[in-house]
Amino acid sequence: MAKVPRHYFMDSAFVEHAYQDKPFSIGEGQTISQPYTVAFQTELLEVSDNDKILEIGTGSGYQASILIAMGANLFTIERHRTLHLKAKRVLQYLKYNCQMILGDGTYGYEAEAPYNKIIVTAGAPSIPNHLVEQLVIGGILVIPVGNDSRQKMLKITKVGKRQIKKEEHGTFSFVKLIGRDGWKSD
Repeated sequence: MAKVPRHYFMDSAFVEHAYQDKPFSIGEGQTISQPYTVAFQTELLEVSDNDKILEIGTGSGYQASILIAMGANLFTIERHRTLHLKAKRVLQYLKYNCQMILGDGTYGYEAEAPYNKIIVTAGAPSIPNHLVEQLVIGGILVIPVGNDSRQKMLKITKVGKRQIKKEEHGTFSFVKLIGRDGWKSD
């Protein structure tokens, strides 16, 4: 995480606070997660070099950069056009290469499935089935699930074609995962 310059992913008004362990607004009602949360989700994901990873919720691109710096082959989806374009510019500037998709992340990205790992950076009301289906056997999904203000961090391991192992790892507070298999748009 020390290799990725977090201040590039934030509004210039917050640059002096970029390395504090707290979230900040990035526009469109979204936030850049605090470094602790990014590190926690990343650790649960058990990233290995060349893992094919799908990220749901590009946001600022900060989490994407961490995964790319760790050697992931990353696909990332963002539903907000302005955030998608801004993150694309920052990632290109920093020479972090990945495939960026504009769309509803609750469906995953079938065109490149299956994935070794999937990470969701917004709170879901339930586990979207599309995401579990797009994992390889042995693959891991890290997703916060709960109500619109507090979620349990879940680590889902796909142990069979229709079998999962679910572990809970504390309570967090994320923005809502909006989409057809998430929260409905306000």
